Amino acid sequence: MTRKLLTTTLCIGMAAVSAFQQSSFSSSAAAQSSSSRLSIGKVFGGDNTTKEQQLPKDVKDAISKCRGAVQKALENRLSRMDVEMPVGANFGVEKKKASSSRKRSSLASLTDGGDSSMEGGEEGLTMEKLDTSNRELARLFVEMFQPLGGQHISAVFKDEILADEARKLWSGDLSVECNIVAIDRKGKRSRGGLMGGKKKKKKAKGFASKMAEELEDDGSSGPFNLPKDTEVALFVAPGPKELIAIERICNEAGMGTCVILLNARLSRVEKYASDDARKLFESFEPVWFLGAASQEKSPGCLMHRAYPGKWVLARKPKIGAPKTIAIQDDMFTGDECAEAYATMEVSEIEKTSEKLAMNVAEWFK
Repeated sequence: MTRKLLTTTLCIGMAAVSAFQQSSFSSSAAAQSSSSRLSIGKVFGGDNTTKEQQLPKDVKDAISKCRGAVQKALENRLSRMDVEMPVGANFGVEKKKASSSRKRSSLASLTDGGDSSMEGGEEGLTMEKLDTSNRELARLFVEMFQPLGGQHISAVFKDEILADEARKLWSGDLSVECNIVAIDRKGKRSRGGLMGGKKKKKKAKGFASKMAEELEDDGSSGPFNLPKDTEVALFVAPGPKELIAIERICNEAGMGTCVILLNARLSRVEKYASDDARKLFESFEPVWFLGAASQEKSPGCLMHRAYPGKWVLARKPKIGAPKTIAIQDDMFTGDECAEAYATMEVSEIEKTSEKLAMNVAEWFK
C-alpha cells in the first residue's frame, strides 16, 4: 500500500465523514480545510476494540460501523478487503426514480422477513433494486476515499450498462469523482445483448474458455486493465467470471494497490479457476460482513463481522433488535449455525411476543 493512500485515508476530512455517516452526498464533502484533518482516533471517537461488538441497529449505523472497520484495516496496512452488505440493502443514497424500461425478474430475498430497509421490502428483490443497492454501496466507498483524489479511485462494474448508469447518476457531483470503468466493455455478455440488439443463446463455458475470452482483444484496448494511477480499486458485485480478471489485476498491480471487493459473495463461490485463484481470494480479509446465516440450519439468524472483531451469529426476533447467540473467530459454517441455533435460549417474553405478532399477522391475511 502506498504511503499516500495510507496517510490520506487515515486523515479524512470531517465533511467527508459526515456525508458518509448520513448517506448524503453534497459537493461540500469534497472540500477539506487544514483544520479538518484529524487523526483516525479523533475522527472516529477513539479505539473501540475493547468494547463488546455491537450489531448495527439500522442502515445508517451499518454504514458508520463499516466505515470504521475499513479505516481500521487501512491503519493495519491491509490492501485486500472483502465487504458484504445484505442483498438488496437500501442505503437511501439515490432518489426514488421511475422504474427502468427494461423489466427485470424478481429474486428471492436473502433472508426470510427481516428489516425491509435492509432486505428489499415486501415487494421482493428485483434486479433493478439489486443493481441500485450495489451502486449505492460503491458510491459510499468512492465518497470515503475522495481525499485521495478522483484520479486515484476506480469503481469497476461488471459491464458497460452498469457503468453507464453510474456515470449518468454521478455526473457533475464533485463528492464522487472517480474513474468509472467496466470489465466487460462490450456490454453484452452479462445482460443478454445491447439495448435493441438480438439475444443469442449461449453455450456453457468452462473456466479455460472464460479465461481465453477475458484475455482476448475486444478490438479497442485489449484485456481489461485498471486506469493509470489507480490506488484504490472498488470491484462492484463481481461474479465468477469477473474474479478471473480481478485475479490477473491483483497479480499485476501488486500489494501497493488497494483492492476492495463489494458484495462479491465469496462464501457462495463453489469453484475457482485454479488453486492459485482460491488462495488469492481466501486471502482477502472479510473486513465487513452483514448478511443472513443459513436459513435452513438457523431460521431467522444473521451473521456479522466488523474487522478486527470476531464473527457473530445473531437471531432476529419478530419484535426487537437481533440478539447474539454465538461468537467465534471464523465464519460460521452451516453445521455450526445449526448447533448454536439448537442450543440457544429464548425467553418466555420473546416467545409470547412472537406468538402475538404471528397471530396479528394472521388477522390481516
